[in-house]
Amino acid sequence: MTIIAGTLVENDGKYLLMQEAREDIRGLWNLPAGHVETNELVQDAAVRETLEETGYSVELTGVCQIVDCKVEDDAFVVIVFTAKLKNEPVREVDPAEIMDVKWLSYDEILAKEKEIRNKTLLFGALENARSGIVAPMELIDIYGNND
Repeated sequence: MTIIAGTLVENDGKYLLMQEAREDIRGLWNLPAGHVETNELVQDAAVRETLEETGYSVELTGVCQIVDCKVEDDAFVVIVFTAKLKNEPVREVDPAEIMDVKWLSYDEILAKEKEIRNKTLLFGALENARSGIVAPMELIDIYGNND
């Protein structure tokens, strides 16, 4: 099973998206997201991936989407957190992985529908967050810290 962590970062009515550079998905827009590494907490992975893929440091504020899917011989769980900016970009992104990083309004994202990677995930997270369907961070219980 693969676990993916991502963020939906909103600031002044715009959402942070990045444009993929990898050859098979080149030019497609996506939420900042990536694999949770061995011995990494899912929320730490979401913050790390956002920093790596956009240059922005964020603070997670809630959970807006959980997707469970089966693909061929593997299963994926994707957890998307809502997040807010901690500061302006603090690092450059790797041009081999990321072509562009932009703040887009809801209408601008809708207009790019054909250029979106993982449409169900992105639009699901976006619609949930816009509708207030966001679970608090307290929903996540980290076992072993207080046992």
